[in-house]
Amino acid sequence: MTGPDMLRLADGRTLGHRSFGAADGPVVVNCHGGLVCGLDVAPFDAVARDLGLRIVSPDRPGLGASTPAPGRTTADWAADVGELLDAVGADRAFVLGWSMGGQYALACAARLPDRIAGTAVVAGCRPLDDEGTFRELNAMDRRLTLLARHHPHVAATTFRALGGIARHTPAAWAHLTLRAAQPTEASTLEALPDPGIASAAATALEGGDGMVEEYRAWARPWGFDPADVTGPVTFWHGDADDLVPPAWSATLAQAVPRGCLAAVAGAGHFLGYTHTEEILRELTGVTG
Repeated sequence: MTGPDMLRLADGRTLGHRSFGAADGPVVVNCHGGLVCGLDVAPFDAVARDLGLRIVSPDRPGLGASTPAPGRTTADWAADVGELLDAVGADRAFVLGWSMGGQYALACAARLPDRIAGTAVVAGCRPLDDEGTFRELNAMDRRLTLLARHHPHVAATTFRALGGIARHTPAAWAHLTLRAAQPTEASTLEALPDPGIASAAATALEGGDGMVEEYRAWARPWGFDPADVTGPVTFWHGDADDLVPPAWSATLAQAVPRGCLAAVAGAGHFLGYTHTEEILRELTGVTG
């Protein structure tokens, strides 16, 4: 697989991004999940090609091929995506966000209302600057967030160690990932083509410092309100998700004026990989 394309942003930073699926189809911007980079949707390539869609998947600042933006907020991401849409020649696009990426997809919808035709959030999180919500977060992400906030050097070492596992022993990383998956998802995740989740994690965790800022950023105030999102948003969530409470998507769907909840019985956190075609069809309206 070739390396990422590089976009020089107006403020001098670099945004790394990759494209999957059809070269000239309607654009879907992917906002990747946590502990990974824009490679997380590489397994969507064949489905996107069959549907005639082009998935453009950038790395957030400080991860993968993208340079850092210290102190960034969720809302800041929309400006980067706006420049990316200009660079790929897309006046309008759809946006998809999984897990930690869900709030970044909402930021694009809130700040770029004339350019985002529709949004899909899969297993997304509520604002974590609310202490009550933060306490509902799963224990692993809660610990990593607190470590990044209060002991960034220790957090960076931890992330580097995790990246080493993903890079050098991908089978061990896959085993760790499968522990968080529902049994019905495990066979799908095991069959993902390379590059899979381990490659996306290894790339994102290299160096460790970028992931420290990623965890600090996701718990800062978003910089916009869910009610600011005026376009259509579907919140997908498996009712067996053990990492992000399904009730969070129900709450967000009520907060967004045109929000809709798609609850999937028996699905867990990796719903995007087991229901890829369904999610992309609903988001874009393609019927082919």
